[in-house]
Amino acid sequence: MCYCVSIMKIFVKVKPKAREAKVEKTGEDHYRVWVTEAPEKGKANKEVVKLLAKFFSVSQSKISIISGLKSANKILLV
Repeated sequence: MCYCVSIMKIFVKVKPKAREAKVEKTGEDHYRVWVTEAPEKGKANKEVVKLLAKFFSVSQSKISIISGLKSANKILLV
């Protein structure tokens, strides 16, 4: 039995306080994510993880922000 683990690094540009939440692929490993939350107390980051988990059909625990916690430009591992 083989358990294959696929990890990918993605680059995300976040647009906080948007009217609607959505994810758009802009390149091979680049994405733009609109979130309705404001960028305060980690609320926007939580929504980014939630949206990307749904987009990639994985659990939220499989996504981690490795760079850009307080920036609009983030690097995540999925």
